[in-house]
Amino acid sequence: MFSHIMIGARDLEEMVAFYDGVLAPLGMRRVVDLQEVGEAGIIWQQGDRRWPQFALRRPFNGLPATWGNGVLISFATPSRATVDLVWSTAIGKGAHDEGAPGLRLRYAEDFYAAYCRDPEGNKLCFVHAQGLSAE
Repeated sequence: MFSHIMIGARDLEEMVAFYDGVLAPLGMRRVVDLQEVGEAGIIWQQGDRRWPQFALRRPFNGLPATWGNGVLISFATPSRATVDLVWSTAIGKGAHDEGAPGLRLRYAEDFYAAYCRDPEGNKLCFVHAQGLSAE
């Protein structure tokens, strides 16, 4: 299990608007205001739980943020309908399609997922499968 995932962002305002929309159907809410961003970055949490967190910020080293080739961030969802909703929300907010919602039998017979890239190129997956907790 992870504590948090942080990605770099070049355009914080655009990325905050994107992730506000995409993470809301997953029960995640932003807990840091864009005007109050500090060293920890902008953070989303699920409900009243402190962990795990999703965060973004400009890179500490001052270099431009870039996507990682071979890096994939996957979000568990409570249902196939939520996979569909989150993926279509992401596409509507400027994500690039990397694979529409559907079963991915090469992984498991119940692995229902969708893939996209956020506005800055980070690859995302939204997935539902038996035994995978979305909490």
